[in-house]
Amino acid sequence: MTSNKKSGITRLLKGIETGEPDSVIVVNEEKYIQHNPQTQEGSEGLAALFKRLSKTSPRVNLVRVFEDGDFVFAHTEYDFASRNIGFEIFRFEDGQAVEHWDNIQKRKGPNLSNHSMVDGGVEIIDVDRTEANRTRIKSFVKQVLVEGNTAALENYIDSYRYVEHNPSMSDDVDTLCSALSAQPDETSESIDYQHCHRILAEGNFVLSVCEGYVNQQHSSFYDLYRLENERIVEHWDTRESIAPKSEWKNDNGKF
Repeated sequence: MTSNKKSGITRLLKGIETGEPDSVIVVNEEKYIQHNPQTQEGSEGLAALFKRLSKTSPRVNLVRVFEDGDFVFAHTEYDFASRNIGFEIFRFEDGQAVEHWDNIQKRKGPNLSNHSMVDGGVEIIDVDRTEANRTRIKSFVKQVLVEGNTAALENYIDSYRYVEHNPSMSDDVDTLCSALSAQPDETSESIDYQHCHRILAEGNFVLSVCEGYVNQQHSSFYDLYRLENERIVEHWDTRESIAPKSEWKNDNGKF
């Protein structure tokens, strides 16, 4: 059964496509904090913005929607002037969304294993394992991604069943290991995770929000994992370059 928070956010994001004025009632605009550095706060009400955007015939597809306490997070496809993949996070207070974060990347792929950035598992199960799975990914992010202990990958990933959706990688876990081990001056892609800001979870799905560098470019990493028996069996992500603070349109920060 879909919760009121999930249905409210689904209706809100589809409002970009439909221009429906009532789609924004889930948001408390007086308290709303926007963390997209490229969005200027207070310049235009959401209803007016969605009405204007809808005239450009956008398409919005919510592939996966999750709820974790006061948070709803969604995995989305956007087809505006270009096709993009995104993760959206909303924080609720007194039944309305009051804070928003996102991470958007141009759609690429399919990858070498013929997976797109959004296909794959969608069913939320093992809700009783939510906290165990959150703890598992918290440990994985710290030990493998931030501390760079790639030798520990085999402790977290089921390499025989692993499905990778990153457009630059494949189901072969060695591609992830190579990217995490690469040095910035090498021709191959280098990924440097430095800090984890948030981990959200529902059942067998866990989303981590991290900060670091891709080829020495300051970036945000949103990684969605699907777990089975405490092992990672599927992974989706988006990476977005973070503009210099001098170019931000609000002062709330990316994270």
